[in-house]
Amino acid sequence: MNAVDVSHNSLADSELEQLDDFLRANIDDTGSGLLLDGVHGFLTALAIGPEPALPEEWLPEVLQAPFEDAGQGERILGLLARLNDSIPTELESESYEPVLGELAEQKDESGDLSAAGWCEGFSRGIDLRAAIWETRLAEDSDLMELLGPIMALAVDDGVLAADVPFEKLQHDEYEACIAQIPQAVNAVAHYWRVHPPSERERTAGGGASSSAFANQPARRGGKWVH
Repeated sequence: MNAVDVSHNSLADSELEQLDDFLRANIDDTGSGLLLDGVHGFLTALAIGPEPALPEEWLPEVLQAPFEDAGQGERILGLLARLNDSIPTELESESYEPVLGELAEQKDESGDLSAAGWCEGFSRGIDLRAAIWETRLAEDSDLMELLGPIMALAVDDGVLAADVPFEKLQHDEYEACIAQIPQAVNAVAHYWRVHPPSERERTAGGGASSSAFANQPARRGGKWVH
């Protein structure tokens, strides 16, 4: 696991572990809550998207259970705030890397990386601004192209339903798409800065779920890495 040392806002490995432990311990009975990789994907989509989201909008998507006490609440909220703040900083310094799941047969073995959790979170971030994303994706194929590697991973991992039958990505193709996530994230962030949403897009669709990233259960497991 590589240390995170991009800015004062970035979380150290020990802090990421604290947040990961909390999320795992407090996931709801349906298993639909986000783990650390999902939270990072979720906050990434909000950071690079058409409009910012306030904490009162995104915190309910992340927190599935009440805190044990005020001290735990202060600690976890502080970690989430810093994780959220670190993403724009990393994008600005071109040092962004996604937090990904690591598949392993046993807990202490290293395994292949999985983008399933990150993509699931990313899809939920898009859903918070679904009307804008839906309208723009329908009208501008350039945005869909920029999202290409993320879309390919989301389909391959079952986060996004494909309209037509598809072949699973080969191992090297999957790894290549993962390697392209930072570039895709930066490109989408730049796209929305240059082409901000119109008032028509902000009010279109009535907030329906995004057709681009349908919120479906994702296969996930193992450990996480940054």
